[in-house]
Amino acid sequence: MRILILSFLMMMAGMTYAQKTPLLDRDLFFGNPEITGGQLSPDGKWISFMKAHKGIMNVWVKKFDEAFDKAKPLTDSQRPLYGYFWTDDSKYILYVKDKDGDENINIFAVDPMASANAETGVPESRNLTPLKEVTAQIYDVSRLNPDIMMIGLNDRDKAWHDLYQLKISTGELTLMYQNNDRITSYDFDWDEKLRVLSRTDEKGNTVFLRVDENKQLTPIYETTVTEQAYISNWNEDNSQFYLVSNVGELDKSTLFLMDPKTTKKVKIESDPENKVDFGGLRMDRHTRKIIGTSYTLDKTKYYWKDKSWEEMYKFLCSKFPGREVNFQSATKDYSKFLIATGGDKYASEAYFYDAKTKKLIHQYTPRPKLKEVEKHLAEMTPVSYKSKDGLEIPAYLTLPAGMEAKNLPVVVLVHGGPKGPRDYWGYNAEVQFLANRGYAVLQPNFRASGGYGKKFLNAGDLQWGKLMQDDITYGVQYLINKGIADKNRIAIMGGSYGGYATLAGLAFTPDLYACGVDIVGPSNIFTLLESVPAYWEAGRAFLYGMVGDPNTEEGKKLIREASPLFSADKIVKPLLIIQGANDPRVKQAEADQIVIALRDKGKKVDYLLAKDEGHGFAKPLNKKAMYAHAEKFLSEVIKGRYQEDMPTDVKETLQKLMVDVNTVKYEPKGAVTMAKELPKIENMLKAGVTEYDVTLEFNGQKMPMTTTRTVSQKEGNWVVSDKSAGPMGESVDEVVLNNDFKPVSRSISQMGQSIPMVFSDNKATIDMMGQKWKSTLKVHLSMMVLHLTTLWLVCLLKKVTHFISRCLIS
Repeated sequence: MRILILSFLMMMAGMTYAQKTPLLDRDLFFGNPEITGGQLSPDGKWISFMKAHKGIMNVWVKKFDEAFDKAKPLTDSQRPLYGYFWTDDSKYILYVKDKDGDENINIFAVDPMASANAETGVPESRNLTPLKEVTAQIYDVSRLNPDIMMIGLNDRDKAWHDLYQLKISTGELTLMYQNNDRITSYDFDWDEKLRVLSRTDEKGNTVFLRVDENKQLTPIYETTVTEQAYISNWNEDNSQFYLVSNVGELDKSTLFLMDPKTTKKVKIESDPENKVDFGGLRMDRHTRKIIGTSYTLDKTKYYWKDKSWEEMYKFLCSKFPGREVNFQSATKDYSKFLIATGGDKYASEAYFYDAKTKKLIHQYTPRPKLKEVEKHLAEMTPVSYKSKDGLEIPAYLTLPAGMEAKNLPVVVLVHGGPKGPRDYWGYNAEVQFLANRGYAVLQPNFRASGGYGKKFLNAGDLQWGKLMQDDITYGVQYLINKGIADKNRIAIMGGSYGGYATLAGLAFTPDLYACGVDIVGPSNIFTLLESVPAYWEAGRAFLYGMVGDPNTEEGKKLIREASPLFSADKIVKPLLIIQGANDPRVKQAEADQIVIALRDKGKKVDYLLAKDEGHGFAKPLNKKAMYAHAEKFLSEVIKGRYQEDMPTDVKETLQKLMVDVNTVKYEPKGAVTMAKELPKIENMLKAGVTEYDVTLEFNGQKMPMTTTRTVSQKEGNWVVSDKSAGPMGESVDEVVLNNDFKPVSRSISQMGQSIPMVFSDNKATIDMMGQKWKSTLKVHLSMMVLHLTTLWLVCLLKKVTHFISRCLIS
């Protein structure tokens, strides 16, 4: 069926080829929306939303019956917020933000009815968690007492979050549970009573712990590191919880109802088509019964249990054919709703809906100028293809509107994660921007993407740079075989893991891609694992399960093979690297290392670095400058369209982001330890023979020599033999190295005398004239030379000074 759909789309694209699609301004895609993120206050008296204030998206508010131009700003953040929401009594708006992308998140409260400060123009916001280098987490916001919320703070121990009760009106914190037990989640029932904790051990296994009346913790359920389970909600009388799990023989995650006292569970539901995991559970806060469930294969499908909700949903869908309808916000009595509509080629819109009168009133269009030209947007089509091992890979393909689907330049857009996230159908600014520039855009949901079952999810374990990369490669080949892609004009692009896949694509399949755009992608998995945030400690085993354990020889081998940095010599195509200096997940060092490696090999690499960003660009000017440069970069290599004009502020921002790669430096931490831990570097040694002249000067005397170096392999080891001829006769210096370039033995001989050396455990035993000496040893892998710390030994044999002196090189 998908093949037929794709063929039809190719035919239609060919029919409209003559209708030239206009070049849409990049600001339509990446500029600030006029209004977005609308929410009704729980009492229905207010509408809040996000709108630019001093160039940054902030929270605004207006009375329900007022016009939007009567709204007032509530926040004055210099960085876009992660999100915001109302307390249940409509008294406060709570929001969270960090500083310049460092992900040290604080929770703030603002009174929407308060008067504005004369200097800032907004009411005063209070930081409820005014702590540095702390990542606050929100577990529960009370409805019984809306002034109370349950949060986690890692102030005492950076790796683990203690449970606190926070009083919003005063900021008072009360410690509820000190986390000395590797607790990773806290679950509360409808009555806001703490019922279940989750504890994750060093192997990544998670145990659900029932909180008994006497505060004792009793194990009731367990998952391994390759399984997943979570509590979604509780039943009417709080006697059982809804558990979503794929434990044991289950492949697709399933909804159960579980009794925490008896540990018995009953299956409620799984995907009727048995294609995807359980998606979502919507509950009625009043009856505490299930309203509906959802599942997402290509598009999201809803299964309604409440007939009134089903009728409402069907009515709304009838008003917006071909688009998705989402219940964005509701009053607490479910009488009034904000509805969001949109689709792959439709600009989103927001409507007010009265459930009693069925009255539907347009509220705002986030991007009205995009709405005016949405007829030029491109359609996103679900496709699938087989990978190298026969695994079926789902993907989305967007063909540029108004162009024949033949020999097109292609951008493979790879999502991040990688384990768990996936791409979805719908409007995507990045996809539409690229399609408008004339590129076919492929978004593969490679193995390890979430939602397709446990086997598919875990099939990506230890496959970075291998089968996971093959899933992307075979997607490209699919487009080439269909005649859609011009094989000489294919780019790969992505963020986070997508950035890694970009580097891996250029390094491991250098003939496949014409260029790449790496956005905050790791280049060296060793340093990636060393620098993950402390509060990721619970997920360390999960990470090792994905890429390999760096504490084992097998893991080191896997990581070395998968890290693009160690194959940088194979990257021959142009590369654009984009990085945030404050990224806590993928540190700036990941970009710096690969930039230096390519620069030193004379390869073309562009580097954008934002000093005020983290894991991705959030600030509007940074984002627009980034895409402007990426647009030009792609146009120069794979010949898509390019908007040459650029506003002055964007141009100035781009100049600040651009880095002279000749100035980039990288200082590894713990150089000696890291040197010892580094895996072998490919192509450092090759079998062969070379000859060179050497002149040694000692005490004013010059001694010319001719040296012949022979490199060979013997019994699985490398043998490097230097035979030198000079005024004092012939000398031979032979070093035996194992495959990790660690020395096994060395023998230096001349005029019948020899100095044999045997190496073990970073120590050298040297036999000089019958006397044995022991010395510590440092191995410089980059130069393959040996440095003895007890250098005074060389003075014992003056007659071999000219070749002993080689040991002095460091």
